[in-house]
Parts: sequence; structure tokens; C-alpha cells
Amino acid sequence: MKILSKAFLKAIGWTLDDNAPDEIFEKCVLICAPHTSNWDYPLAVAMMDILGIKARYALKKELMVFPQSVIFKTLGGISIDRSPRKEGEERPSTVQVIADLFDKHDKLCLLIASEGSRSLREEWKTGFYYIALKAKVPICLGYLNYETKSGGFGNIFYPSGDLQSDMEKIMLFYEDKVGKKPEKFCLDKRFYKGPEQTITKEKNQ
Repeated sequence: MKILSKAFLKAIGWTLDDNAPDEIFEKCVLICAPHTSNWDYPLAVAMMDILGIKARYALKKELMVFPQSVIFKTLGGISIDRSPRKEGEERPSTVQVIADLFDKHDKLCLLIASEGSRSLREEWKTGFYYIALKAKVPICLGYLNYETKSGGFGNIFYPSGDLQSDMEKIMLFYEDKVGKKPEKFCLDKRFYKGPEQTITKEKNQ
């Protein structure tokens, strides 16, 4: 697969930033953006194959039934219970259930869609942040940039508990990344201040 993935990226003119942080091979929450097209998946998979990254993702248990469960498990699916709570029932939140997966695996690179959809969203899903915070694992920022035809896995950090500050850093990382359909990608306006924040970033460098 590694050879095929290298040939695939070369054939379509893409390059891989192979400086993946060590934590991505152990335990981390992996997010990838922009996510605007079905093409994002084969590109990301090819890059992970080349680097030897075994990414997993959570699926509700109702989907993990034979025969489709064979495909999902092969592709890295992990079953979780996301059924609604019954009245009076005590049950951990979905965030807690997913965070607990890290205690059940010696190694786990958990892929989570931070935007939540390929459609335009002005606010990202922050569940990935709280999962990493509860599990005490770092967040790795994966990216695809269709403007430069490059992608990779960089900038990794442990969430501090200050959502505003940490999400601002994440927005700055993705501000120059361009999706296949740019009109469908938007930074989270709750945490991105636009040009003013970019100027501050440049002054601090």
C-alpha cells in the first residue's frame, strides 16, 4: 500500500510533508481540514499509508453489523453506543465514551471530522477538543492544501482547557489552507479574528 500510495500522489502531482510528530503514532486526536470534497479521503488515506499511520474513527454500534462491519473495521472503525438516554438512565456522554477509548487501546490515533460536514459551516464541532482534554492526549492538526497540492500532519499540542485560546491557535494554522471547493470551507468565526489576528501572529514570530 505504501508503494501504491506514493505512486498515486506522484501521478496527481501532490507532495507529502512527512515530518509527522511522534505522538501521532501513539495516542492523539487527529483532525484534518479543509474537508470540502470526497477526494479528501483518498488523499488523506494515501498520506497515512506512506507514513504508517493507523488512524481509527468512531461509529455508532448500529452501523457495525455484518456484513458492512467487516468493511468498517478494516477501514479503522470502532463501535460506540450513541443511542439516546432513556429517562432516568445514567450514561456517560458521547464525548466521555470516545475519550474512554484511549484507556482501552495501547495505541490510538483517533480521526475526528472537526468541521462536521463537507458543506459550509461557520462554526466547527468542538467535540474533538473536549475528547482530547478528557483523555489527556494531544491534538494533531492534519491538513490538505489544494492550492499547493500538499498535505501532512503537523502542529501538535495538548489542550490547555482554555477553549478560546487553543481554538484561536488552530484557526491560525488552517487560515492559509485551501480546500478543493474553497467556497465550502470556513474558519470558525467564534475563534478567528481575521486579518487582525494574522498581523498579531506575524509580530510574535
